[in-house]
Amino acid sequence: MTNLPARNSRRSDALSRRRIVEATVELLDTAGEDGLTVRALTAHLSTGRGAIYHHVANKEELLAAAVDDVVGRVTAGTGDDQGPEQAIRALALGIFNAIDAHPWVGTQLSHAPLQPAVFRIWKSLGVQLQRLGVPGPARADAGSALVNYVLGAAAQHAAGARQVTSDTDRKAYLQSLAAQWAHDDPDPLVRETAAELHEHDDREQFLAGLNIFLTGVTALHLRAGNLSPDIPPSTASDIPVVAPDAGDAR
Repeated sequence: MTNLPARNSRRSDALSRRRIVEATVELLDTAGEDGLTVRALTAHLSTGRGAIYHHVANKEELLAAAVDDVVGRVTAGTGDDQGPEQAIRALALGIFNAIDAHPWVGTQLSHAPLQPAVFRIWKSLGVQLQRLGVPGPARADAGSALVNYVLGAAAQHAAGARQVTSDTDRKAYLQSLAAQWAHDDPDPLVRETAAELHEHDDREQFLAGLNIFLTGVTALHLRAGNLSPDIPPSTASDIPVVAPDAGDAR
């Protein structure tokens, strides 16, 4: 019998940066941040270190590229075919869902606030705030507040989901937490909140907070007399504009 030559386990096709980023996302999803090493990546791609370092300088660049890849898929899926408020909701929920599916994304976004993915989120939301008619200085404040809310709420949800992975465990955890709150603090407000905690849904609460944000931004915008043409008059008239108290005047 003729002995066949040993098969070379190394890949023969050219390795692209795109494929390296895809493999990085796959490793992060299965092994987490601690599992992402050059050795693990080279094994996953059947290549050598030199092929990796030809495209990326270090692990930090790999992480930033992986986060930007996940975020980029969300921002690319939201266009100008929606109204600005709809687009903001779609972008925010898309980021929330992406961090829910890839918890390491939330961790990395909070670790490096100046990375490309954060700028991508900020710009995408800023464009929609501009379409809403929010002027420059107010748009910068609103955009910063919105980005902080979206990333903070999504990362907090993802952190909790890592600790409680099943619906049954989550319900038991919330019931235990509610009982502890009610036991530790007799304040009626705490007891009322504790009684509702076991029915708590992170995604619904996230969307409720987003609605509060958009209502506030729109109300302030209307008060300043800068109604955007993108907002139908019927919608705008449904948003209450509360006059400031006389004691607030400076």
